[in-house]
Amino acid sequence: MKWIVSKNNQKIDVREIPVLDINELRNKIINQYKANRRVVGFFGCNENSAVRIYAILANDFKSELLVSSAYIRNEKFYPSITTEIPAFHMFERELYEEFGIEPVGHPWLKPVRYSKNRFDKAQKIENYPFFKMDGEEIHEVAVGPIHAGVIEPGHFRFMCNGEKVYHLEIQLGYQHRGIEDLIIKNNNRFMSHLAESIAGDTVIGHNAAYSNAMESLHNIKISDKAGLTRVIALELERIAVHIGDLGAVANDIAYLMGNAVFGATRTLVINTLLSICGNRFGRGLIRVGGVTFDIDNEQVSNISKTLEKVEKDVDRMITTMLASASVLSRLEKTGIVSKEKAREIGLVGMAARASGLSMDSRFDHPWGWYKESFIDKEILDSGDVFARTYIRYKEIKQSVHIIKDLLYKIQVYDKDALLTQCDKSISRNSLVVSIVEGWRGEIVHTAITDNDGRLCRYKIKDPSFNNWYGLAFAVRNNGISDFPLCNKSFNLSYCGNDL
Repeated sequence: MKWIVSKNNQKIDVREIPVLDINELRNKIINQYKANRRVVGFFGCNENSAVRIYAILANDFKSELLVSSAYIRNEKFYPSITTEIPAFHMFERELYEEFGIEPVGHPWLKPVRYSKNRFDKAQKIENYPFFKMDGEEIHEVAVGPIHAGVIEPGHFRFMCNGEKVYHLEIQLGYQHRGIEDLIIKNNNRFMSHLAESIAGDTVIGHNAAYSNAMESLHNIKISDKAGLTRVIALELERIAVHIGDLGAVANDIAYLMGNAVFGATRTLVINTLLSICGNRFGRGLIRVGGVTFDIDNEQVSNISKTLEKVEKDVDRMITTMLASASVLSRLEKTGIVSKEKAREIGLVGMAARASGLSMDSRFDHPWGWYKESFIDKEILDSGDVFARTYIRYKEIKQSVHIIKDLLYKIQVYDKDALLTQCDKSISRNSLVVSIVEGWRGEIVHTAITDNDGRLCRYKIKDPSFNNWYGLAFAVRNNGISDFPLCNKSFNLSYCGNDL
């Protein structure tokens, strides 16, 4: 047996995970990729005076996760997988940065985030080896790390010929917080408040993934009402951020009416989360064991009425906005990422679906009430800014319908407990993979416990980890003035990458 087959949020025994030679594991991964499997996890864990590399691949067609591993002891190198599967490039770079295990032949072996426990302290952010281009007409444009919009820090280095961008290199890692280590160091405490802070615009998404993982390890079954509330909150988060992004895209093309209307409409949605839990971003709502706030019958009615207004306002504004020739001229054929390139570099989520890839973990790897909901994958194929804009609109409408359906169902479980108390010890020698489709895309949390029942590895993957390179590719052969628009069409997380 070369792989153990698991499911989303299914606990497996670490001792049953196959251990292969690293070269054999590499070959098995490549073979699985040829059968349309894809990577969702590739990381190391210190075990028995060695580093155990875990590989987790997704079979989206069967809702399965394939897990295997290999030990690296004395010889800290192996032939790079990226040379065969470009989507592995970030995973291998991260592994090298953390453990010094070199993927020989990797075409782009550079630091990812400069974690404090990196193996080579000589790697400093100011010494980053930027790509260089020669030519009399080639010039560099450096932006950041202090962002003009006073947002999170990141450095962008453009190689240009006049206004045309030949290459963009994105350097992150300015705000590494050590979140994975903090979760492990606080082993005896649930760290929901920390999970909420992994990416501030994805409070519900990351906290749901963390809570699902912990509940699996503690054998906790949450109530139907708590499960419904989580999905409602996650879809509200998706609607709110998508509407905000529609406004941001409108602002970047100077369509100020769209910016104003979408901004006001987003406020209706985040205020709905405020009415549920007292925080506009959903902080404090989800905890291990369920939720901490109720959605009563009066709130069901109010949320339904609000969503009806939100849907009508978004319909009216997007129809008006996209009827403008000047708007379409800025969105269409700008920042194209083809379906083939999106698959090659491993895009996930909304950006992948905008390039024609059929992937949505709510459908492919469902959890909780998503198993009972009809999810229609929203897919476009132009791969440009227009597609990444319009797919937000389509997903807003779908999320509204999902919430309305769940609001009807939640009234049936009015007497359910909101929070199940945890009085069980954590499972020993266990691994669980928790996947949640956040508004950006696939969030993956992987938790591993040791023989003493303590967390020994907690691995987080935000969808931005996959998609930053997609932005770099999208701006090639575009004017440098198109970068803000391309950037906003992805709207990736800096802190979600830096962790």
